[in-house]
Amino acid sequence: MTTLPVAVIGLGDIAQKAYLPVLAAEPGLDLRLMTRDRAKLDRIGDAYRIPARYTDLDALIADGPRAAFVHAATDQHVAIAERLLTAGIDVYVDKPLDYRLDGARRLTELADRLGRSLLVGFNRRYAPAYVQAKERPRDLIILQKNREGLPEAARTLVLDDFIHVVDTLRFLVPGEIEHVDVRSRSRDGLLEHLVLTLAGDGFTALGVMNRVSGSSEEVLEVAGADAKRTVVNLAEVIDHRGQPTVRRRGDWVPVARQRGIEQIVHTFLDAVRAGRRLDAQDALRTHELCELIVERVGD
Repeated sequence: MTTLPVAVIGLGDIAQKAYLPVLAAEPGLDLRLMTRDRAKLDRIGDAYRIPARYTDLDALIADGPRAAFVHAATDQHVAIAERLLTAGIDVYVDKPLDYRLDGARRLTELADRLGRSLLVGFNRRYAPAYVQAKERPRDLIILQKNREGLPEAARTLVLDDFIHVVDTLRFLVPGEIEHVDVRSRSRDGLLEHLVLTLAGDGFTALGVMNRVSGSSEEVLEVAGADAKRTVVNLAEVIDHRGQPTVRRRGDWVPVARQRGIEQIVHTFLDAVRAGRRLDAQDALRTHELCELIVERVGD
């Protein structure tokens, strides 16, 4: 197998907990790590026995990676991804592409113009329980993603967290979205709860986020044809048709696989290896809908 040089830029919690364990276990990768924090860089490099370590993006690009995972702070996504794409490197970026729609659109258009892959980390599209839910009748879809004691400014709440709800609903709806409605409640300038309704021919989808709910949870319900499936925290699946049946994540199923991280990483790497381009146009539509939500709530 030909070795694939892959950069990992930004070594925060998401990179350490979700991505590095998957990448380090993937055969045929030549990993290169980058962060400005030298102590963190050496600690993680030593832990994974990765000798290629950088604190400077120019030096990393000069080393010739073919692909890069960008896990840096969101306000750095556009600047970093533009440099990588311009250098001919395929790019995977954590959601969101940017806090502003202009930045997300600029990256998408640049990747299109240069013919490079740009994949956004909407891992729930690859989570097995949600992929299976998409195969069922779906007249009514309800997705709740709640937190405890975390009211937040509208733009960061929507783009950092609620974007997962928006994209998952877009993934699951069975037809074209013809109606969008947004309801919210704010206190002292911070958004406490948000409800999104998407509707089309024969279906309604509700996305709910309550940041003062007293609980951290994610619950999906899809219903249709006199049956319902509930997915709790991407792990427990309950089918309702008369007597409910419960199926839980196996004891040895990795969390990264349960949450779709493993699968989306493989999708990106397989495309890079095959020279198959992945574009971000559908992800951009999720960003456009998020911008609409922020406008209606009040930035």
